[in-house]
Amino acid sequence: MEFNDYQKAAKRTLYGNEQVLTNCALGLAGEAGQVVDLVKNYTFRSKQLDRQELIHEMGDVLWYLSQIAEWADIPFDEVAKANIDELNRRYPTGFKK
Repeated sequence: MEFNDYQKAAKRTLYGNEQVLTNCALGLAGEAGQVVDLVKNYTFRSKQLDRQELIHEMGDVLWYLSQIAEWADIPFDEVAKANIDELNRRYPTGFKK
């Protein structure tokens, strides 16, 4: 799926028009925290890393990011491309220790 297609499809489930940016930013922080908890429990509590739960939580993070971009009238493809361009500038030969 293309990022812009995802962004448009995800907007269908966006609720409300008051303080959307704040709601999405706070939601993003909460969902990112859930990803962190999964990793923390795997790393420090020897729990199995539930792949399906990780996919679910990462999807929630993606949804909030896409809707912040939607609110700001930024095509999601542009976000992804800018990130790759930045990585290529920083690490032209890849990341090496």
